[in-house]
Amino acid sequence: MRVIIVGCGKVGKNLAKSLQEENTELTLIDIDPDAIEENIENIDALGVVGNGASIKTLIEAGVDKADILIAVTVSDELNLLCCLIAQKGGNCQTIARVRNPIYNQDITFLKERLGITMVINPELAAAQEISRLLRFPIATKIDTFERGKIELIRFKVKEEYGLIGRTIEDISTSVNCKCLISAIIRDNEIIIPNGKMTVEKGDELSLLSTPEEENKFFKKIGLKMSKVQNCLIVGGGTISYYLAKLLTKMGIKVKIIEIDKERCEELSVLLPKTAIINGDGTNRGLLMEEGLKDCHSFVALTNLDEENVFLSLFAKKNCNGKIISKVNRLAFDDVIDDLDVGSIIYPKYLTSDLILQKVRALQNTIGSNVETLYHIVDNRAEALSFKVKGNAEIINIPISQLELKDNLLIGCITRNGMVILPNGNDVLMEGDAVIIVTTHKGLHDITDIIKK
Repeated sequence: MRVIIVGCGKVGKNLAKSLQEENTELTLIDIDPDAIEENIENIDALGVVGNGASIKTLIEAGVDKADILIAVTVSDELNLLCCLIAQKGGNCQTIARVRNPIYNQDITFLKERLGITMVINPELAAAQEISRLLRFPIATKIDTFERGKIELIRFKVKEEYGLIGRTIEDISTSVNCKCLISAIIRDNEIIIPNGKMTVEKGDELSLLSTPEEENKFFKKIGLKMSKVQNCLIVGGGTISYYLAKLLTKMGIKVKIIEIDKERCEELSVLLPKTAIINGDGTNRGLLMEEGLKDCHSFVALTNLDEENVFLSLFAKKNCNGKIISKVNRLAFDDVIDDLDVGSIIYPKYLTSDLILQKVRALQNTIGSNVETLYHIVDNRAEALSFKVKGNAEIINIPISQLELKDNLLIGCITRNGMVILPNGNDVLMEGDAVIIVTTHKGLHDITDIIKK
């Protein structure tokens, strides 16, 4: 598959790294020659210096033979124009990153009337991710499959859960829920566990199941699963705007602290049901005055990563609520993850992952049958959903008889709307949606799970 990426910023670079692990021929376009040179030194790709909205540049990049063009420059208008010109100059699918809320109401028009395959709004995606975490506060990460019917929830093990020192098999038997512990993150390494593996202090677990069964699981280990009742947000940017709208619809009371007076006035008009406070969100006294001690959730969404991290550390000391912070720079993600400041949202990762999911889905027309893909544990493992085709050589064979690759787990089967947590006697059938969790990268077909 031939893919052109216009824009070599953080998202473009992260996307290119992920796509080079696929069976793709990559071409990168950027107006900055240094950005091109830096990327092609580390990524197996061709580089073209030029304006991605120029038909001459696109032809040089091979748009006439491309399958997909992805425009992720800093300009929404340039991204849209790149996609439109690519459609005229070639016959490819197009994906545009569009951040301005003004265009959010026009997504249907952009897709249906202008023919753009996918429009991705990073700020809206980040807000949606945060709202999911506030619905399930114990989670540090939630990924969804089958239109939300199946969830992969990541959470940190604590002493009071009663899981430490017990085997996966023992936990599954005692809770008696249709849930599967599909991955263990331990000492910054990921393990695809078997039933004999023991949970240790400090582990993070990834739980795969339906939302209803996950609720049962957490209740069985003594946790009350209820969404938060109120939320204190520091920073009144675009993500905060989207998040406040989503949380208000969920019945959650929202308060935003924003230092810029004009922005506060704008938000007061846009969000009439949200309390808007004009003040410095890094002021300890103001945070305490606005109810930090009693808030159910605290979200740091300023424009500075350092502020967000320190605000989260302060909040963790002064409240028992769910804490979430936004981080834009990806270079120090491993350091930040070790600080234990609650859930970290990386909009750049979210954007590239959503685009990568769409690219995988588009590959269905040229050989792949991946329906959904998530990078988990900082891109070191993947959770994929496959649709089983009738000609697959592994159908109607008991799973115990399949010679599966190491570090790979068949996590879940959805058949005729029913969710099955498979055992060795189950078989894969035509039409099944199968979720695979693995450390192997670049699986394109359900048959790729077999050793060859």
